[in-house]
Amino acid sequence: MEEKKRYFHKESFLKPIWQENPLFVLVLGTCPALAVTKTFEASLGMGILFTFVLVFSNVIISALRKIIPDEVHIPCYIVVIATFVTITKMMTEAFLPELYSSLGVFLALLVVNCIVLGRAEAFANKNTVGDSLLDGLGNGVGFTLALCIIGLVREILGTGMLTLGNIFTFIQVNGEAIHLPILKAVDGSYDFSISLFSNPAGGFITLGVIMAIIAAVNNHKAAIAKAKALEEKKRQAALKAQQAQAAVGGDK
Repeated sequence: MEEKKRYFHKESFLKPIWQENPLFVLVLGTCPALAVTKTFEASLGMGILFTFVLVFSNVIISALRKIIPDEVHIPCYIVVIATFVTITKMMTEAFLPELYSSLGVFLALLVVNCIVLGRAEAFANKNTVGDSLLDGLGNGVGFTLALCIIGLVREILGTGMLTLGNIFTFIQVNGEAIHLPILKAVDGSYDFSISLFSNPAGGFITLGVIMAIIAAVNNHKAAIAKAKALEEKKRQAALKAQQAQAAVGGDK
């Protein structure tokens, strides 16, 4: 029983990171994924704030799951989520105004984010506080990872460089953001960037290509597993045939 509990705890955290990634696999939360992933910093900031809201709303909803009446559970969940979104907005505006300006209305829209509300309905109201915390943390890390991958690809392809310090100003050097040239030189001597990826269409393309790659990898793994299972089945059939032949020979 203890082993099953440990396995459940582990799966609650690990599965949403890759195997059941909210964005790449379940295709949830695509609106902020396409709207705020123009840069890596904005993607990371959105992921961190999303994780904060998801973890704490999961914990509170799980703690109150036996108190909240079934007739009004959805409005209650929204009130809890809206409370943490409001706290997040106030803290971001006060301490990270650049991030607040970059995210705009999509920070407030976390109130109706399908992942946050979905985890409350599908998991937090049926499981313990500890499991709900792990579930929220796992989904938050998985969503943040997905946002950062999209943001990194779009920023590098769209601008030709990776810029750090425009949003998280505390990492600036001598009061200036750090520019890492990748596809574009700082002095303009070469530029292989594709401005399309800085537009919404670039977000759709990036997400589609990444999902196609993940699907191809998963299909390849499934094909390998199927081939191994078939080979094992043939081996077992051959072994049984040999045993039957040996038994017939012994009877003679």
